[in-house]
Amino acid sequence: MIKPVTSSPVARPDEVRRHNRTTLLRLLHVGGPSTRATLATQLGLNRSTIKTLVDGLAEAGVVEEKVPRPGRGAGRPSLLVLPQPHAAVVLAVDLQVEHVAIALVGLGGQILGRNSWNLRGRMGQPEEVITHVIESTNILASDLGVTPVAAGVSVPGVVRRADGHVHEAPNLRWTDVALGERLGAVLQIPILVGNDAEFGAVAEHLRGAARGASDVVYISADVGVGGGVIAEGSALRGGAGYVGEIGHMVIRPDGRPCYCGSSGCWETEVGEAALCRALGLAEDTPRGAILFELRELGRDPEAALSQLAEFAEWLTLGLINIVNLLGAQLVILGDLLTVLPEAVLRHVGAEVRRRSLVSRAVGGTRIVSSALGADGKLLGAAEVAFEVVLDSV
Repeated sequence: MIKPVTSSPVARPDEVRRHNRTTLLRLLHVGGPSTRATLATQLGLNRSTIKTLVDGLAEAGVVEEKVPRPGRGAGRPSLLVLPQPHAAVVLAVDLQVEHVAIALVGLGGQILGRNSWNLRGRMGQPEEVITHVIESTNILASDLGVTPVAAGVSVPGVVRRADGHVHEAPNLRWTDVALGERLGAVLQIPILVGNDAEFGAVAEHLRGAARGASDVVYISADVGVGGGVIAEGSALRGGAGYVGEIGHMVIRPDGRPCYCGSSGCWETEVGEAALCRALGLAEDTPRGAILFELRELGRDPEAALSQLAEFAEWLTLGLINIVNLLGAQLVILGDLLTVLPEAVLRHVGAEVRRRSLVSRAVGGTRIVSSALGADGKLLGAAEVAFEVVLDSV
């Protein structure tokens, strides 16, 4: 049960009401439609207080109450309280190595509209990306008749969360880009910029495979490899926001050189190039062809286990280190790893549970594929933006 704020010598009545209002709204935003009785139970508040809160939100146009569709049960059905998507809209941006996706997301997590484009040549330079994001956002907002009140931007790199400064995004060839500052100066809204794997972890924790889990690691494996960590129910962000560069764990000291200056990083053994080598494809093979080969290989479990044996071993070694270090109860594989053949995923999971001391101690770490697919980081960016919005809705 979520603990509400109750009156105390240091908590003024208006502060109590504001906190309970925000908590109720967050429940509806993440959990979806609910009855007043259920909200009262979840918040630990009496029904008259819930009525006051819901009536106030309804009067402000933030929620509405509707009779649910007729069911088989007897008696009068309870009204459902529903968040109104247009009551608060945020901009979500998912910047990847090969393309950019943007979406305007309403209260409750509903995607109201979206756009995307590929990055080729000059289109991948910071100035071009920033200009295109701003122009596309303005067009989309105008078409939908909405105005975003905050933005979340997912970037495949090392980001300073305090101001959205991209220290380094090597696969984009970006260094020291004041992304948050430059977007904020034009859009005139709060801009929250973060690492893509962190945002993927947030999305899976709130809306995907990690709902209800308290200790989670999300693995983003694209051209590069990164990680997002949920520790005791909260995102682990580090002192300056620099956390989760698990792709640069050195697991093979005599391995391939990595762009970071080291050799044998995990990324060199389980990133896109490594997967291409395992599949017998050229390292510059288009993404669609890689996905096709993985799906075809998945039709033959024995062939999949044989062909991807070395790749699976490096994936397993890295995951054992991560589980032992972070004590994760759940590991979610995102991006390219979501298409690994089921037989390979089962084998890796069994090996991690067998060879990890911490996994055995916590009763066995589960390893699953992302439940949100390509929209994961976009939804994560939206949720981070909503963190600064719900208090003021």
